[in-house]
Order: sequence, then structure tokens, then C-alpha cells
Amino acid sequence: MKKTNLIFASIILLCSLFITNTTSAQDRKGPPRNGERKGPPKGGYNPEQTKTLEEIGGYKIGDVATDFQLKNVDETTFSLSDIKDAKGYIVVFTCNECPFAKMYEDRLISLHNTYAPQGYSVITINPNVSADNEKESFAAMQKRAKEKEFPFAYLADENKEVFPKYGAVRTPHVFLLDAERKVQYIGTIDNNAKSAKDVTIKYVEDAIIALENGKKPSPNFTKAIGCPVKGI
Repeated sequence: MKKTNLIFASIILLCSLFITNTTSAQDRKGPPRNGERKGPPKGGYNPEQTKTLEEIGGYKIGDVATDFQLKNVDETTFSLSDIKDAKGYIVVFTCNECPFAKMYEDRLISLHNTYAPQGYSVITINPNVSADNEKESFAAMQKRAKEKEFPFAYLADENKEVFPKYGAVRTPHVFLLDAERKVQYIGTIDNNAKSAKDVTIKYVEDAIIALENGKKPSPNFTKAIGCPVKGI
């Protein structure tokens, strides 16, 4: 009888330990043992601009942008005033390596080829340029410009002075200026970064058309979509 009771007690103890271990495994926080993880991966970022223009502290609609002198990939010094008879300026902060910047390269080329003859040139500025980053160095900028045959200026903001004035926080980030360098539109290029063929709203083009018709762009602001500027 004592032997039977001992065996019975042992069985109850083993069952209790099994239930406790199972519950602990279910309550354990962190990724499952098989390595699968739900939700965004570690180190992810929101590609959409999160701060308001007021929070960023750069230019707002109606502000007059100051001219600048930056080194172009052809090693000349470039200023907005170098563009004669300009009706406006499509200033775009972009870079070499950001996937969003790369997605928009061909669209920027097309934008420049279409609107530069009408007085609206694309001017691109790299806020991430750094001698310490091989992929964003000035030499890498020159290489990228040559590979893509950029028809527009690709400038290096080496002293990190221009992008904070504008309030650029993503690459790409567009600032459309009129002939007097007044900021008329700030934001993204269109409404589909991943697919040019699926774009249904061309914000920059619509803003240019509005200016050409003597109207104010509407909308005049959208949230930039891209990689955070590294200099911030």
C-alpha cells in the first residue's frame, strides 16, 4: 500500500512540474524559440516625416530661401543664381544609398528634362555627404551621377549648413521655389514611392502647373517619404 501511494505521489509531482514549465514557456516574453518575430524588425524606422514644419524649424510656405554656394559633382561651385531666367527651382535633398532616393532618381531625371526647358530646373543636394562614409563620399556622388547620367546639379552639403535652413529631414525631400525663391511647396514628389507606374498624384508637377497658371499650389505641403537625413 505504501509503495502504491509513493508511486501515485510521484506521478502527481511530475504532472505538476510539466504544467508549470508549459505555463512559463507560454508567458515568456521576447521572440519565440524558432526565431519568428511578429511586427517590424528591430532597427526599423518610419519612412514618413513625423515632425511638423514648426517642429523642424526650417523654411515654411512663403519664406524666401537664401541662395547658397555648394560644390557640384563637376567640381564647380553652384548657386541658384547661376540658373538664368529661372521661373522656379525644384530643390531636392537626396543621397546615394537610401532606397527611396534610388527609387526616385529616374523620376527626377524625367522631371528635370520636362520642366527645365520651361524654367524649372531640378537641383539635388546630398545632406549625407561625408568623407568618412565611402558610399556617401563626394567621389561616390560623382560616380553615381555619372552612372545615372544626371542632367541636373548634384551638390554636396559638406558643411551641413544648407539642409537645416530648409528643414530637410528625409531623402528625398522637395522644396519648390518660385522665381523670387519663395517656398511654394514642401514635401514628397508623388504619392507612390515604390512604383512610378502606379502614381496617381504628382504633387511637384501639380504645384508647378499651379504656379504657371498664376495660382497657389494645393496642397502646398505633404509629408516627405524617405530615409532620415543622417546629419540630424
